[in-house]
Amino acid sequence: MLTVALPKGRIAKETLEIFEIIFGEGFKFDDRKLILETPNFRFLLVRNQDVATYVHRQAADIGVVGLDTLEEQGLDVIRLLDLKRGICKVSIGMRKGEKLDFDKPEIKVATKMVNITKRYFEERAVSVDIIKLYGSIELAPLIGLADMIVDVVETGATMKQNGLEVVEDIMTSSTYLIANKNSYIAKKDKILDIYEKINEIIKAEQKDS
Repeated sequence: MLTVALPKGRIAKETLEIFEIIFGEGFKFDDRKLILETPNFRFLLVRNQDVATYVHRQAADIGVVGLDTLEEQGLDVIRLLDLKRGICKVSIGMRKGEKLDFDKPEIKVATKMVNITKRYFEERAVSVDIIKLYGSIELAPLIGLADMIVDVVETGATMKQNGLEVVEDIMTSSTYLIANKNSYIAKKDKILDIYEKINEIIKAEQKDS
């Protein structure tokens, strides 16, 4: 049996739909249940930020999680496959009309993605004061808490509504199929079988689009 960690919400739904196509049977979580048992799989519904931890600590053999989360957490898991879903960007946002100036003595950046932000500015040898926030990040530049934000952007609508705009993209993210290193050795055939079947679906989708 393979244990699969899925993030709650749209990604879980899309992943289960892929499994339905592959195996020709329904995969649905009962109301408020966090575990779905089938003859060959145990699916776990967890928070997006926890998927890689479940896989890294072998509470799950494989999982589905955004590349931005993987980059932020830096956990040692195998990145098997880009699922070409949940595509978004991690971007720098500033108040409308403001420009990115790397020569400022110190830049204050509000974000929940501390490691990605730190790496980005370190690579440019820019001194930053990173302010970790857990939500409503767009507020920070508006009230002078920060000069800019680093956040996940899908359409940019939230930034626009709050008087901000994207000034630079740091990375593109999409959802990835990941595996635990030990599970990959112990259950290699099963994991590769899933990998190949999902890969076929993604290739077919790419051809059709």
